[in-house]
Amino acid sequence: MSPIATSSLRDASSAELSSKVAANVKVAPAHGHELAHQTPLQALSHGKVKLSGPPSFDSFAEKRQWQLEHMAAAFRHWASEDYVEGMSGHISVRDPENPESFWTNPIGVHFGLLKASDMILVNFDGEVIGGNDSRPPNTAGFLIHAAVHKARPDAHAVCHAHGIAGKAWSVFGKRLEMLTQDACKFWGDAQGVYDEYGGVVLGPEEGERIAAALGPRGKGCVLRNHGILTVGDTVDEAAFLFTSFERSCRVQLLAEAAAANGLSKVIITNEEAKFNCDVEGDREVCYCEFQVYYDWEMQKSNGDFRN
Repeated sequence: MSPIATSSLRDASSAELSSKVAANVKVAPAHGHELAHQTPLQALSHGKVKLSGPPSFDSFAEKRQWQLEHMAAAFRHWASEDYVEGMSGHISVRDPENPESFWTNPIGVHFGLLKASDMILVNFDGEVIGGNDSRPPNTAGFLIHAAVHKARPDAHAVCHAHGIAGKAWSVFGKRLEMLTQDACKFWGDAQGVYDEYGGVVLGPEEGERIAAALGPRGKGCVLRNHGILTVGDTVDEAAFLFTSFERSCRVQLLAEAAAANGLSKVIITNEEAKFNCDVEGDREVCYCEFQVYYDWEMQKSNGDFRN
């Protein structure tokens, strides 16, 4: 058989197959029914055994210790992700008994060395009232975190570090686009942009402006010429959201580079982005997402960060 005849048969076969596939493709129904009778975390757990969200505690002391251990694990994870840049970067966790105070890390200690016992308790007036008194907290960290905790009583944890991708994307002063499923955690008012830059934060006004830019429902905020910030109901949620935000910034930068060479970006629709945000941005889901990192840090260090 001639090459031309073979080519014609191949084209016809391909067209027939495409027609059959198209006939079997159905338009996806509108979302919503998947979560009608179950939580997002239950929906993600296939079968009878379901993952569970954050634990409950019988005392403030138990919850406080648990928070500090998970806070230390978050720093160990950040060290693994190479978010260390000198003395920059901080995490805060609201105290369960005294909600107008929060725990934060001492300035000048490598994230990979931090333990639960290293954390400092500071009140909204900036006074150190408990915990480690051998080193001070970071001034910029206190001013930013205090402002966010005051503005957002629901935000029990705040994360900020100087990751490479977050800093690089921040120079544009723009929101992340909904390019991937992971980025959809920051759809709509779950993402803010602080489109100003006032230098190193050494006064309360800058922290207050950052908190305002985050908004009442923000989970992540781009800080122009500075980096990114995330919040959560638990330190686990906030820490996982930070890693996801940082990686989404990297994906955006890679996509922008490809688009500059003529490729077109396909943005996820608002309907799909909202659905993804409702599922993957759920506080219990984000808590569970972080546990894979917590377990890995436990394995690597034999749990020494809990001390």
